[in-house]
Amino acid sequence: MISSWATVTDEELMQISSKNPDLQFERNADGTLVIMPPTGGISSNREIKAGAYLLNWVESNDLGEVFSSSCGFRLANTAVRSPDAAFVAKGRLPENWDEQEDSFLNLAPDFVIEIRSKTDSLETLQAKMREYIENGVRLGWLFDRQNQQAWVYRADQSITQYPATAVLSGEDVVPGFTLTVKSFIG
Repeated sequence: MISSWATVTDEELMQISSKNPDLQFERNADGTLVIMPPTGGISSNREIKAGAYLLNWVESNDLGEVFSSSCGFRLANTAVRSPDAAFVAKGRLPENWDEQEDSFLNLAPDFVIEIRSKTDSLETLQAKMREYIENGVRLGWLFDRQNQQAWVYRADQSITQYPATAVLSGEDVVPGFTLTVKSFIG
């Protein structure tokens, strides 16, 4: 991840993103831009699988909506984050949210998944996960491929580390949803 010196507004971030479709951008709470290069094949594959599994579960149980890493969520602290996969429970999205193509979703998802790629700093991703929780995310999973483990972040501020053999649960946030850690760290 590369951070720049510039600060950007929501509108500027949307313009930069639309003019650079091969890159992914986020904005820190202080307004600084974060540029994230495209991921490699393995990371991209794991991201789409996580999103697909989540989407299939959420849709088959009519729980809400699922979003990919191309969606920006404007958090309460003004940061704009794009988790690898995100879930928003039914009834939490603003009215007409699906008619506003050129604006970020102004809410924290209920659940996020982040998958560490080879170039990601674990400390940076852990800070991002804490930020999600501090801004209203109820449950977050961080898959750490380099260390063959996963971390679960919860709204009560608890953080649990799990080995490759564990099965993670959506708990009461995405009821019944489970994934094995090993399927995302290999």
